[in-house]
Amino acid sequence: MEINVKDARSKLSSLLDQVEDGGEVIIRRRGKEVARLVPPQGQDNLLPSLKDFRASIRISGDPLSNVVIRGREEERH
Repeated sequence: MEINVKDARSKLSSLLDQVEDGGEVIIRRRGKEVARLVPPQGQDNLLPSLKDFRASIRISGDPLSNVVIRGREEERH
């Protein structure tokens, strides 16, 4: 991905997320390349990112705290 300095300032966090996922970002000033954001060498991710997995989880049913309270009340009777 290529981006100018002004946009890079406002989007730094998302750019770092892209690099963390293995991407490369080229930063340009007046059309000239001035920097590259790349993942560090020798630091391979041993485990895949769980970001997409976590985003796919949909919670349904009662909150766990309610289930525990209800279970405790049922044990008493």
